[in-house]
Amino acid sequence: MSFVDTLRQWDEAVALVNRGDLATALTVFLDIQDKNSKISFNIGCLHLINNDLAAAEKAFDSSIRKDEHLAIAFFQRGITFYKNGRFEESFADFQLAFKKLRGNQLIDYKPLGLRYKLYACEVLHNMALTHAHMGQWEKAQENLVSALNLRTEAKLSHIDKALESILKQKLFQLVEVPKNVLFRPNQNYVAELEKKDYLGKAKVVSSIVPEDEFSGFAPLQPQVEDAPVAPKAPEVLRALEGEPHTVLFEFVPETSDELAVVPGNIVFVLQRGTDNWASVIFNERRGLVPYNYLERLEINLSSKIDLNISDDQIPASPRRAAPSRPKREPASKAPENQDHPDSEVVVSRKDECIVKVHFTFTFTICVARGASYATLAEKIASKLKLPVTSITLSYSLMRTKKTINQDTKMEDVWSQVNNGHLTLWCTLQEDMNFQQQGHQLLLAVHSFESSNPEDLTFYKGDLIIQLGKVNDDWFEGQCKGKIGIFPSAFVTEAPVKSTQEE
Repeated sequence: MSFVDTLRQWDEAVALVNRGDLATALTVFLDIQDKNSKISFNIGCLHLINNDLAAAEKAFDSSIRKDEHLAIAFFQRGITFYKNGRFEESFADFQLAFKKLRGNQLIDYKPLGLRYKLYACEVLHNMALTHAHMGQWEKAQENLVSALNLRTEAKLSHIDKALESILKQKLFQLVEVPKNVLFRPNQNYVAELEKKDYLGKAKVVSSIVPEDEFSGFAPLQPQVEDAPVAPKAPEVLRALEGEPHTVLFEFVPETSDELAVVPGNIVFVLQRGTDNWASVIFNERRGLVPYNYLERLEINLSSKIDLNISDDQIPASPRRAAPSRPKREPASKAPENQDHPDSEVVVSRKDECIVKVHFTFTFTICVARGASYATLAEKIASKLKLPVTSITLSYSLMRTKKTINQDTKMEDVWSQVNNGHLTLWCTLQEDMNFQQQGHQLLLAVHSFESSNPEDLTFYKGDLIIQLGKVNDDWFEGQCKGKIGIFPSAFVTEAPVKSTQEE
């Protein structure tokens, strides 16, 4: 089943739920062959409404297998276990849902198509309820006290009532996801399912030609005697931008700057990058599509019409430059001189030396020849916005890298100057704490500002400890005491101290 078919059935099933026909909606969902985690979640919710707990548990299992970071799926499976009287398993799922919040007070699933906010305090509320069922009143009270500290809105007053019930050793009501709250497909994709006729059908209102009942898109017969000899500039040449291409394969975007297309679409390529991504326009929207998914479409108007048109008759297209995209290139391909990308560094004094430093990117600084190790290291560390103690410098001697430290004779280093230039290498010191825990140290090559509560904000040059891997495109990490997920294309592996040959 293609993505388009899956999308169409998904949208149909959600519409049936809105009309209250849950049985038919469930049948449509079950008929979908390629069920993603969201569709499996929807199936579990419908089974839960029907009180079919075994089928609901199986559906939520499938949703979690396909997306182990979907906290709301753990939460719903915990509710399923609770209603089945399996309180220990219910507590374990609520605990996993709380862990998947990654320290955030809530996750708003609206950007993903689910109109629901999962609050950390409500997850703790349900954890306390399972403790109460197992007779663990003190643990239940601890969870509710923690829930009060994480409460963000006044409407969550049921936590206060639950704490009062716990102090009296009485049970309280479970927090559940409202009925008919399901993941909906992306409405931008759904809008592309229906073919629209924006031009309509032509109709002759008045004509000098007897019984002229023409309807179509070819020009009518001339209505005046003094018709122009040369045709006007075709509107198709005025309106279209770029080169027309036919889409050969379906492309599902994974980032906000990519564009969804299906086979048969006609797109117009504005710019083709060296990384084989093309910036295209389709239905007045612009985005990136892999160029090998496209095939050039030849439109030859000159063979049909003798266009005797000068260039000044066709106005220039008033469009902006194509959007840029963070390049997925190795750090070694970064520009060698970020401070002066268009010109070389000019040495103003004879006693100064240009020092080229190879890091995850290459940059240059200007240092007085013969400077001490402390001065050199401090200037490089300041450039990288890192503490001096976190970097290790080295230079090449006979194809072997020699480490530079406080005990190094700087005369040996400065003797490597050639034509006023010196080349050094800079690496980061090994952090034994996270290395022993099996974590990888990453360096941000682009800034990333979070748009969702679960995202991790960082800036170019920040160091990030990788805690896990969501998929090939998203990692989970820690930066400046905060934990979240971020695009893998925005970081690169940070070099550690090494004495290997170049």
